[in-house]
Amino acid sequence: MRTGERRPTLADVAAEAGVSVALASIVMREAPGASAATRARVLEVARRLGYQPDSRARLLRSGESRLLGVVFGVQHPFHDDVLTGLYDAAGRVGHELALSAVTPRRDERTAIDGLLRDRCAALILLGPLIPTAELGALTARMPVVAMFRPIRHKAVDVVRTDDSRGLHLAVDHLVELGHRRIAHVDGARWVASAERRQGYREAMTRHGLAEHIRVVPGGSGEEDGARAARELLDDPPTAVTTFNDLSATGLLDGLRRGGLDVPGDISVVGYDDSSFSRLAHIDLTTVAQDIDTMTTLAVARAVERVAGVRIAHREVVTSPRLVVRGTTGPVDSGSEVS
Repeated sequence: MRTGERRPTLADVAAEAGVSVALASIVMREAPGASAATRARVLEVARRLGYQPDSRARLLRSGESRLLGVVFGVQHPFHDDVLTGLYDAAGRVGHELALSAVTPRRDERTAIDGLLRDRCAALILLGPLIPTAELGALTARMPVVAMFRPIRHKAVDVVRTDDSRGLHLAVDHLVELGHRRIAHVDGARWVASAERRQGYREAMTRHGLAEHIRVVPGGSGEEDGARAARELLDDPPTAVTTFNDLSATGLLDGLRRGGLDVPGDISVVGYDDSSFSRLAHIDLTTVAQDIDTMTTLAVARAVERVAGVRIAHREVVTSPRLVVRGTTGPVDSGSEVS
């Protein structure tokens, strides 16, 4: 179909194939009631005209919405990886996704409102920032599954990672490499920041390194990591854990521009195992979240709630794992202190 042309409809297909709209619909829905010859003719016409069935409209007309609304942030590359997993999980159970993005000029409430108008069966929110009370109020309209954020509300389902455990893994890895002066670049007020900061503090204390605890203000973006790097260059530690991979990339760039070798002078650990962290020029050691398991659980929980299934536990917490790559290495013995 060329730009400016009208989108072909089912009525167009029916007229071209010489059948009724009802019969054309039977063919497109793969329902019984059409002969093999008729089915072949209708499908050929649909292909030639470029007709694509509107599956959302069909579901709404049937009174059965199998749409799962997903709110995600365009500023978070990790959400791209999560969306891939959600599409796979939804497809396996015969559901579709309706996406609504949070952007620098489109807030989370607006994104949610768009999905409510789409008459979705349930909402899956990636790292929601709106208050718990508002999330609870949404459940009066449809099931709500929040991912990556601990939420204490009896009506909101949660699928998240044990973020505190993730920072324990990161600190343990660095300590095993001989590091003691380990700093942490914080995530400010972003979802899971408090849990990751707590995990860092706990792990440092457990290793007898409480005196070396150093939390540097940060955030979720590259610029936050770059800003943290400028602060760290004044008195560099030998290793740094970060709030997420995107912050870690900004940190890496800032440290290298400041003359430090990674991992020779300083080791860096990210969080999320975003797809870009695996690129050869980044090669980031990071804490991985189990996306396949989490997205499967989130979709299953949403579908079960829509079906009225009673579930005792609202929160599901998955285990993270450490992925060791090229940004961590043994401490330089001359740079550590006891």
